[in-house]
Amino acid sequence: MARLFVDTWGWLAVRDRGERQHQAAVTVFNGAQVAGGGIVTTDYVLDEAFTLLFRRLALHKAEESVAALLAAIDEGSVSLAAITPTRFAEAVKLRMKYGDRPEISFTDFTSMVVMRELGLKRVLTEDGHFAQVGLGFELVP
Repeated sequence: MARLFVDTWGWLAVRDRGERQHQAAVTVFNGAQVAGGGIVTTDYVLDEAFTLLFRRLALHKAEESVAALLAAIDEGSVSLAAITPTRFAEAVKLRMKYGDRPEISFTDFTSMVVMRELGLKRVLTEDGHFAQVGLGFELVP
């Protein structure tokens, strides 16, 4: 199975049982882990995810979710790609290229840069922006 990039929505869907596609997201996420394809996310995505987990979940569930994500990174089942100055500069270029698409977040552009750099095509998200830019990304579930 191909490696999987997990976007902000993906983390929320996996951790929030109230999310409409929770079970489908868990199935895709667990399938990627079992297949050993590798799961990748970024520090910018986790910034958004942590903020939203604390907004959406009860305190103890949000804390549990953050701890689980950090443990997965520490144990190596999730790879954390940092947005370096080089990646940031590439994301700025994408932002300028898609200047007519103000609804696409800068975090999404940083994710796209990492996905292109690492050769990732599959992204656990409901964010249609990943498909709309025409860079060959496949949204799952």
